Amino acid sequence: MKESIVKDKSKDFALRIIKLYKYLTTSAVNKEYVLSKQVVRSGTSIGANIKEALRGQSRPDFRAKMNIALKEASETEYWLELLYESEYIDETSYNSIIEDNRELIKILTMIVKNTE
Repeated sequence: MKESIVKDKSKDFALRIIKLYKYLTTSAVNKEYVLSKQVVRSGTSIGANIKEALRGQSRPDFRAKMNIALKEASETEYWLELLYESEYIDETSYNSIIEDNRELIKILTMIVKNTE
C-alpha cells in the first residue's frame, strides 16, 4: 500500500519539478539554468529509484533503492531552498513544492526504517 502511495506521489512531484524547470528556463524574467538543471535531475530521480525499488530482486535491493530515493529527495530539498533564497521562486511557490518534497522524505524515511 505505502509503495503505491509513494510511487504516485513521487511521479506527481516529478511532474511539478519538470514544470518548475520549464518555468525557470523559459518563463522566468531572469532565466536560470544551473540550479534548475540540478533540481530537475534530483527531483525526477526520486520516482525513478522508487520504481526500480518496486522491481527489486531482494529485500536489501529494495531498501537500497528506497534509500537512494530518500537521498535524492534530500538533495532536491537543498536545491529548492537555494532557488527560493536566491529569489528565483517566490515564497508561495516554494512553500507549496517544499511541502510535497518533505512529505516524500517522511514517507521514504518510514519505508527505509521499516525495511531493515
